[in-house]
Amino acid sequence: MSQTPAPKEPKNKRLFSLFRVIALIEGVTTILLFFVAMPIKYGLEDPGWVKVMGPVHGYAFLAYLALMLIVMRGLGWQGRDKGRAFVASLVPLGTFVNDPFLKRRGVEVYGH
Repeated sequence: MSQTPAPKEPKNKRLFSLFRVIALIEGVTTILLFFVAMPIKYGLEDPGWVKVMGPVHGYAFLAYLALMLIVMRGLGWQGRDKGRAFVASLVPLGTFVNDPFLKRRGVEVYGH
């Protein structure tokens, strides 16, 4: 008797999971840039931290936007979902506030 293989997780659902991880990374890099690197730059006159954290945050931001566009172009995602996710990327701590919404919408779009 042969076993039926477990169904594969849809590609978009995996990308959605990656998008949520990147959103959290984007949020953490924002905090590190604004509340650690920039105060060190201007308070201690040491720009080294910003030279490191600036590009790291920039790449995280670009990855966030790219994945947002890829993940949310599929069925089930609405313009307001995209708008909310975009605005969340512009506001410090926004990606953290938006994550529970993304989680709920992900369940609605992809199931369990």
